[in-house]
Amino acid sequence: MNAILITACPSGLATTFLAARRLEQAAERLGWQTTVEMHGELAPVQPASAEAIEAADLVIVAADHVPDPQRFKGKRLFRAAIDQALPDPGAFLERAEGEAEAFEPGDAAPAVQPANAAPGGQRIVAVTACPTGVAHTFMAAEALSEAGKSLGHAIRVETQGSVGAQDQLTDAEIAGADVVILACDIEVDPTRFAGKRIYRTSTGSALKKSRQTIEAALAEAAVEDGSAPSGGGEAKKSIKEKGVYKHLLTGVSFMLPMVVAGGLLIALSFVFGIEAFKEEGTLPAALMQIGGGTAFALMVPVLAGYIAYSIADRPGIAPGMIGGMLASNIGAGFIGGILAGFLAGYAAKAVTRYVKLPASVESLKPILIIPLLASLITGLTMIYIVGEPVAAILSGLTSFLENMGSTNAVLLGGLLGAMMCFDMGGPVNKAAYTFGVGLLASETYAPMAAIMAAGMVPAIGMGIASFVARAKFSEPEREAGKASFVLGLCFITEGAIPFAAKDPLRVIPASIVGGAVTGAMSMLFGAKLMAPHGGIFVLLIPNAITPVAWYLLAILAGSLITGLGYAALKRGDQAVAVEASA
Repeated sequence: MNAILITACPSGLATTFLAARRLEQAAERLGWQTTVEMHGELAPVQPASAEAIEAADLVIVAADHVPDPQRFKGKRLFRAAIDQALPDPGAFLERAEGEAEAFEPGDAAPAVQPANAAPGGQRIVAVTACPTGVAHTFMAAEALSEAGKSLGHAIRVETQGSVGAQDQLTDAEIAGADVVILACDIEVDPTRFAGKRIYRTSTGSALKKSRQTIEAALAEAAVEDGSAPSGGGEAKKSIKEKGVYKHLLTGVSFMLPMVVAGGLLIALSFVFGIEAFKEEGTLPAALMQIGGGTAFALMVPVLAGYIAYSIADRPGIAPGMIGGMLASNIGAGFIGGILAGFLAGYAAKAVTRYVKLPASVESLKPILIIPLLASLITGLTMIYIVGEPVAAILSGLTSFLENMGSTNAVLLGGLLGAMMCFDMGGPVNKAAYTFGVGLLASETYAPMAAIMAAGMVPAIGMGIASFVARAKFSEPEREAGKASFVLGLCFITEGAIPFAAKDPLRVIPASIVGGAVTGAMSMLFGAKLMAPHGGIFVLLIPNAITPVAWYLLAILAGSLITGLGYAALKRGDQAVAVEASA
């Protein structure tokens, strides 16, 4: 039989590829000839050719919809959710062969509900967003989507990642939803959900406890006013899911593109020589002006502005950016920028709430009163109270980092590396990452190098373990290990989360030891990193990482420690949950 296999998952990450490979292998065992079409983010789509479609006896779609449906008109087609293909791909193919029907593009062709679908399931819409918008955003979306379907609910998830909103929710979907889940570590606009029952949580919770998240949302979601969480819901949230932590991560998420662009442009200027930019009118000088003189100059104002935005919405942006620019000019750096952002945000929020004006001039408040008063409060506080002491603290910290001996460097690198591996994207990990990113503004590049190197170790290590100790891992676990290895190379620590969630007492200590060794070695070698993301692919930019060979050695050493250590510790009868992995 000639068959076309099409897979797509909500996040476009590893489940797309895992399902495709397992279905392809099962089809080979049945003696089928197959053409595979995968819709994901890790590789460009290679659509089935017109000749393959013409020759196909059966089209099997493991996805929520049929991509480009017109091309399959009249073909026997079966469609079901991708999570139904993973447990037993052979049975899935046999079911597809028996239930496929002639396809017409106008057919609704709803995905087949799971066998355990509850009658009268709820309609759920969700949004996921994390500070970097790279891994947690999409993995949480996938986990929620699969968990919702397994519980018998209709669910649609919008991701607000590093490339903007994807799979955007329509007005009709929002209007018809019974509950809204906002699994966001940064501030997102809630106004379009006004009048709907909303449940707020973090991407980490949605990823690791997806079923519990959906159940809690259906039980505890409450109507908000469209701009802030209701009092009851707010009281139940931890500091990680609201308040200082969330405001800080919002600012960091908006600052990151400035850091990445600025750092890589500075690295490009070094291609022509470390001091080539000093010659005015040359290309290196222009690159340095764009990266160091402009992008890096905007880092602290953007950080402060969007911390204030997270607190007070749009009225906080102007005073926040003004405070951030003052912090930068005074020399208070990223620490001063953080303080300025919180000061501006709460000042703007206080003016909005407590300054009462006659109705005739109320319209002047957002464009005149709030920017004036909040900027005045923030600016005077930064100049006369906060600025100079913070500048002295930052200067002392920078001087210490630049002049510390090898012992202190190793200890700092080990600490940062351990923090990156402790909770794999949680608050401890984000604290270390934010520290490294902030230091880039003061041209201190070594801590960021140690942080990224260590952050790659857990996911790479799980890939190594699944290869070295193959007998201890099932086939789906080995496939998850391959995906984890690739994600680790991209500096996506979250690739190790499925392993850590199932076997934390072995995975986390092994990861911490490996990450600490990598961080310590990176600092010992004096490695410097110009950009805060990208993994080993940053090596494609000359001078973005120096020295390259020693840096790769540090990553390899820590990854082997983690991988071989977990391979030795893991019990052969202990399966790792991969359903939401990947």
